[in-house]
Amino acid sequence: MKEFLLGKLDWSALPHEWFTIGGTIGFLIMPALIAAIVLTRKKRWKWLWKEWLTSVDPKRIGIMYFLVGGFMLVRGGLDAIMIWLQQALAPAGGYLSADHFQQIFTAHGNIMVFFVAMAFIFGLINYIVPLQIGARDLASPFLNTLGFWLYVAGVVMVNIFFLFGGQYAATGWLAIAPLSGTQFSPGVGVDYWIWSLQISGIGTTLGAINFIMTILKMRAKGMTLWEMPLFTWGSLCSMLMAATVFPLLTATLFLMFLDRSLGMNFFTTTGGGNPMMYTNLIWMWGHPEVYILMLPAFGVFSEIVSTFSRKPIASYTSNVLGMIGVSVLALSVWLHHFFTMGAGANVNGYFGTMTMVIAVPTAVLFFTWIATMYKGRIRFTTPMLWFLGFVIIFAIGGLTGVLLAVPPANFQIHNSLFLVAHFHSNVIGGVLFGIFAGISYWFPKIAGFRLNERIGRYAFWFWMVGFCLSFIPMYILGLMGATRRLDQYDPSTGWQPFYIMMLLGGIVIMIGVALQAVQIIASFMERKRLRDYTGDPWDGRTLEWATASPPSSYNFTVIPEVYGRDPFLEMKQKGLPKPVYEDIHMPRNTASGIYISIFAFLVGFGFVWHIIWLIVVSIIGIIVCTVRRTFDENTAFTMTADEVEKMENDRMKKVGKTQTNPVADGEDDMGLREFIGIVMKWAFGLVRKKR
Repeated sequence: MKEFLLGKLDWSALPHEWFTIGGTIGFLIMPALIAAIVLTRKKRWKWLWKEWLTSVDPKRIGIMYFLVGGFMLVRGGLDAIMIWLQQALAPAGGYLSADHFQQIFTAHGNIMVFFVAMAFIFGLINYIVPLQIGARDLASPFLNTLGFWLYVAGVVMVNIFFLFGGQYAATGWLAIAPLSGTQFSPGVGVDYWIWSLQISGIGTTLGAINFIMTILKMRAKGMTLWEMPLFTWGSLCSMLMAATVFPLLTATLFLMFLDRSLGMNFFTTTGGGNPMMYTNLIWMWGHPEVYILMLPAFGVFSEIVSTFSRKPIASYTSNVLGMIGVSVLALSVWLHHFFTMGAGANVNGYFGTMTMVIAVPTAVLFFTWIATMYKGRIRFTTPMLWFLGFVIIFAIGGLTGVLLAVPPANFQIHNSLFLVAHFHSNVIGGVLFGIFAGISYWFPKIAGFRLNERIGRYAFWFWMVGFCLSFIPMYILGLMGATRRLDQYDPSTGWQPFYIMMLLGGIVIMIGVALQAVQIIASFMERKRLRDYTGDPWDGRTLEWATASPPSSYNFTVIPEVYGRDPFLEMKQKGLPKPVYEDIHMPRNTASGIYISIFAFLVGFGFVWHIIWLIVVSIIGIIVCTVRRTFDENTAFTMTADEVEKMENDRMKKVGKTQTNPVADGEDDMGLREFIGIVMKWAFGLVRKKR
């Protein structure tokens, strides 16, 4: 009976080691407890449920992506610090066991790619793309909320091992076969890895299809494909790739699940399977995934360079063709991750050549950005600084990538820290800096006030210095022969000073993250002075700046008509038309996505612990919720023209008479010393009050 009810779950699965106890308290219990106390004291439970958790508004879903992604950024960043600390202390024995080190290494990679970068990219696309194309919502609001909650279910799954199981996969972030098989990984760690990625990956596929249909079918009148904003173009290319390769990931994970749970042998040599088939399949998804993240960042940089150079992008067509070229070629370079597999000179030569060729459309993008800045009146705001940081770091990553594309050179530095440094140069310099640039750029639109420029610059420089301290030594160590996933090494190698420098760089980066948090808090404290009154703080060119900051739930009172590539700039030059209010049809909020995702999580949890009844009940629950939602005819409502006019008039009264924004040069923004003084004064006042 016990096995029927609990499967393989027993008391030994509960937290009993320092890291499982710490993880359970720090990442599961404490956040939930703090949130519950705050919501209860503020009496905000009903508000949270009705206004946020069940919302189908892509803007609110985008903000929720940012919040969960920010939490996971801290989680993954702490993993990185733990890895570097172990490596810095390795000659003295370190503080982690080999197995625990590999678990942290695996979790760090999974979290940063799946649950940080993807979250921020999807958050930006959710919030900005409908505004840029003149749409009120996405093609399927329900699929959007379902995709988000499946992502959240994956987040819970990747952290729940702290509470149940006590171990995560120790197989590297892509769980390479046959190491991921039951012979070498008999615990539940790999099963948690499979189902966290499986559930969130299905959500990503649904989201990609939804975004594609939205961009293709819901653009404002007059906006052709060749007049779309460049961030929307980058998002479209990215989502087309995601819809192409994420089903492949789903199938690959399912085959691995069959290997582990039903004793099949797709990827195990003992039963006639082939581990290299897994390596091919996972990298056929894995390398395009880098560009799935990169292409929206390219779009962000294109928008920022144009806006802050005060010029239209140089050669719009070349920029678009560059992104299309990257997305097409990215599907044919995956084998450069394993030149050493023995496929032969012809195969390696082809994939090496394609890897070099993909640098051509990427270079085209760089040339369009440089040409746009040439003779431009550039404003060096925080978003522009993130772009310039990207240019430097991504150039280093690109040049080292060309070196790795040469098979003979790759044979020497394959599986070394040189490769790890190259990857992080692209992902941090390209994706993460692109995300930070996009959030800084669109923050006034999202929050209604711009970010503190002074503290933002401090955060940028800490990130830049920290990156160089961490990853330049990593390139050197790779050339010296240090391999990745290395938790111990002999002191005679002389590697320890470089590992210590990497640890110091990681600490500097964490200070940069802390300064970004301080930047947001300081901006909130100064929100009245930093308020965006016009909806257009940067003198923007695209349609998102034609809306209020933050926009209404329906985005536009009247869907605009587009006549060019810079529609809002043309509107400002010709004069904004007087709105003619009309009835607006809007989707109703729904909790169906939450319920389906809870059942999806329980399906995964059941498979991890072999709890058959839970799997069956949860699958039935998914079917029932889906059918119920399908036959629900009360999924939309109508806002009358009078209601819309009243809401707009009320909004204008709140804005007041101010029609201009303060100059966004940051000179008058709160400094770090001033912020620390205010916080100290508040803390001392709180202590005196309690006494």
